[in-house]
Amino acid sequence: MALTFEFDPAFDRSVRDGVATLWADVSNAGGAVGFVPPVTADDVRPELVKHLVAMAEGRTRLLVGYDEEGAVAATAFLAHNTHRLMTHWLWIYTVMVHPRHQGRGYGRDLMAAAADAARTIDGIEAIRLTCRGGTGADRFYGACGYKEVGRVPGAIRVAEGDDREDVIMLLPLG
Repeated sequence: MALTFEFDPAFDRSVRDGVATLWADVSNAGGAVGFVPPVTADDVRPELVKHLVAMAEGRTRLLVGYDEEGAVAATAFLAHNTHRLMTHWLWIYTVMVHPRHQGRGYGRDLMAAAADAARTIDGIEAIRLTCRGGTGADRFYGACGYKEVGRVPGAIRVAEGDDREDVIMLLPLG
């Protein structure tokens, strides 16, 4: 069964707790979403609060994918670019599909839903993202239509002696 996507859902306790749990579960499964395992929902909550503040200020919007039971199973945050010369594209952050749902095409569905959501925002012509090198994420995003536009060697330090490339990718929406 496919996920059901909602752009700008009401951010109630179930969504908040669902996103925090998803973030911890994805991190603990080795997902490159800003944390190194082991982490708990409480560990990721301060970072989630930063996203919530940006949402409250209108700088970020949330896309949630719900599974057949209504649980938060996937997310992507779409963040407006605040630089006055770059407001025609936005960032996508914290792209996650719960590990129990991976391998079913839900990641591609999430990325397609994110592109569809971005197309509803006036003046947005492209989506930009970065991902951690060495994880295969760049191949996944490439398969979703994103083009690599740059790499910064050693920009991400996962652990002492474990530096990774920051891969920059772009999806034109036109």
